[in-house]
Amino acid sequence: LCRGGLAERLCRLQNRERSAISFWRHQCISDAKIPSDKSGVLIVKILEMFEECTIQVAICQQLEQSSAMLSSEDAVINAGEPILKVLFARETAAHLKSRPQDVIHIYPPWQKLLLKNADVPVIMNTYFSQKVLLSEHSETREKTYGLTKILIRKNIISLAQIFRLDDLDDELHQKSSDNQVACAPQIHNNCDSKQHPLAQSAVNDSLLEMVESQGAVGWREARVRVVIQRVYCLPAREGYRSHVQGNKPLLSNRGMFCRLCLLVQDAYGMFSEVQLQSLSSAEDIEQYCRRWEGKFCCLAGMKILQRTTRGRALGLFSLIDSLWPPVVPVKVPGQSQDSEMMTTNLPPPSFCYILTVQSGEIHVEVDEEEQISNLYQPPAVHGLKEILQIDGCNERCSFWARVLYLRLQTKHSVPINQREIGLFVTDSTLQNVVHIIPKVVAVSVAASCVLSTEITEALSVASRLVFFKDALWGNGRIICVERTVLLLQKPLLYSAAGADLSELTGPVRLDELDSTTQANSVCAVRGTVVGVNESTAFSWPTCNRCGNGKLELCPQDRGLLYCSQCSEVVISPVLKMQLEVFLSCPSRSQSTVKVKVWHEMSFGLFVLINMLLSLQSYEVQSVLGKEVGLLNCYVHSVTSHPNCVALEEIVLL
Repeated sequence: LCRGGLAERLCRLQNRERSAISFWRHQCISDAKIPSDKSGVLIVKILEMFEECTIQVAICQQLEQSSAMLSSEDAVINAGEPILKVLFARETAAHLKSRPQDVIHIYPPWQKLLLKNADVPVIMNTYFSQKVLLSEHSETREKTYGLTKILIRKNIISLAQIFRLDDLDDELHQKSSDNQVACAPQIHNNCDSKQHPLAQSAVNDSLLEMVESQGAVGWREARVRVVIQRVYCLPAREGYRSHVQGNKPLLSNRGMFCRLCLLVQDAYGMFSEVQLQSLSSAEDIEQYCRRWEGKFCCLAGMKILQRTTRGRALGLFSLIDSLWPPVVPVKVPGQSQDSEMMTTNLPPPSFCYILTVQSGEIHVEVDEEEQISNLYQPPAVHGLKEILQIDGCNERCSFWARVLYLRLQTKHSVPINQREIGLFVTDSTLQNVVHIIPKVVAVSVAASCVLSTEITEALSVASRLVFFKDALWGNGRIICVERTVLLLQKPLLYSAAGADLSELTGPVRLDELDSTTQANSVCAVRGTVVGVNESTAFSWPTCNRCGNGKLELCPQDRGLLYCSQCSEVVISPVLKMQLEVFLSCPSRSQSTVKVKVWHEMSFGLFVLINMLLSLQSYEVQSVLGKEVGLLNCYVHSVTSHPNCVALEEIVLL
């Protein structure tokens, strides 16, 4: 911003104008009377009102001073008095709350605009306006009418109509006899205005046109018909729990409240994200995906939460880009809607409106019985081998894989509900390849990714096949972020794109430890025991029922242990032990391989652990040199100075 430039001067001018308007209105309210100076005051009586492009247009008749002293009912309209078209800004209209037959005083500096080929002058700059109540009868009428809502007709006029880009026959066909709001060319049966509670509203098919005509305050008397491309949950912002006013949110994500969201697309290819507050049913997100995705729905009672762009919402636009270009030709604003004029050769959207529902409004009406829309793009499922070979960055991908191991981020400075979860997955495309591509890949689940209770419970018990929908691939990593959905069942519709989606047969194999092994991965290790770190070995008792490792002395009998989680005495505690052993591995002959092993999960080192547990004193020499079979390990770190590999023995799901 150039200091002292045109933009700064215009901003100052706007601020002064707003201050002058606010001061003038406050002065009128405080004085409770009409300003005595009538020089230059334009006095009009409203005959008809409608709204166009967020501007309230009033067809008025100009009154003389003598006529203005009468009440609005007694002021007789003289055919000789001029007709004016007065424009009121949204804020001015909300302040006046005017109705037909009201008398309005418009104070300078109002301006008159004479349009070419138009007989009715236009009055602009009407910020200094005041409605006049001249009798007790008028005041009574105002109090009575104030209880009823003013229904102002809205004229939705597209830019194509303004610049006459549509055919004349189309314009005449779209105009209704009573100048009602323009309807979309196709209206679904379940979105018929006769069946909908908003009986006077019409159904549009353009999100952008609806936003331009209705403004940011909300759509109360209009609806738009769109296709649901994706259903997902987003973590709720701070204060969301109080915002829903006691209603149960849909899901709880690691202790955080979430809200159901829809990514919708209109007939022109325009996208919008609809954030719903809460639902009456706490049904799982998987059910909403199966029931709603690909279906038409009508949106009403919406308000604009934000207009966002690519720079502000990279995650949202990475999902939009995965759905672009449309699979069928879309309409082009400002062009004739003949089939030959529809095209998919359009640039991807550069902005998106975030919509939310208004409390107490009917917001989403989904037609679950209708067939899937041709505009719907189901997730394109790929094999993991194909995903690892993608060159792009921040690409959305969907795949079907088996989860072998789950690990929570161990940074203690990060709260538990904000830690990433590491999932190690594989599929048939990885298990059947040579050593060039890893047999198991890591998938990071960010804290912003909402996991349903069904998913978390299933993964805590056993290895499961999981469908990852719209995960993010980039910089050699697969990440589940906002708008990524994890499902236990394949979606009803998906495109395989020639990918090998065959089920895994036989046991799962891990890559053996070698020179290419990286940190934060899993591998299989074989070698010979060459040392034991006795200084790090320790053991502790755990509860044989729940596995609680923090047992206390029983208050009644100090010789027994007590579990606070089970609230019972532990008669037969399970002794666990941890220690570190050093292996000599042929695949990393120049490296020191250090493995942390646990008693309950150690199979390859079972003999060594039992010896250390059962003997009061033991000779380390008796276990040195023993061969260790394939151990499944997690790689903590790989360093070159010193040349060391730190592993931890794990048990796969």
